[in-house]
Amino acid sequence: MKNIKILLTKADHLQNPHPMPFQSIALSLNCLEGFIEETSSQQKQPIIIFGANWCPDARLLEGVLQLSTVTKFLDKRCSILKIDVGNYEINTSLFKFFDPSIKNGIPRIFILDLAGNTINLGSNDEMRTAREKSPQEIFNYFQDFIDAN
Repeated sequence: MKNIKILLTKADHLQNPHPMPFQSIALSLNCLEGFIEETSSQQKQPIIIFGANWCPDARLLEGVLQLSTVTKFLDKRCSILKIDVGNYEINTSLFKFFDPSIKNGIPRIFILDLAGNTINLGSNDEMRTAREKSPQEIFNYFQDFIDAN
């Protein structure tokens, strides 16, 4: 984990109500694999976020991701795919791509390296309690796994 973190500024204010980024679109495994392959070929780290608009933690997470400082950091280094699980009736089979034991629980974040390996598997459910974290703590989580170069 990196020691020096980029700090949020006074200009970074969460939008209220929090954004609703998830669209009820079913994705195939081929689509997920294609996103990972395309993102890696652009020398960006793939990030896959499973969530739903009914989930306050997923919406808060999206609010943090839209903060100017966070966006500036992530846009240069990553591409993010947001996958809607609805009421756990769509896209949950895609959890198995990362870990066959996952059944539910959102938001879940999977951060991959450029080779397509999941590098945060042990903490992919960390943001299920996003409401208990500060925006800086959420941003720090991403900074811990994302190449700062």
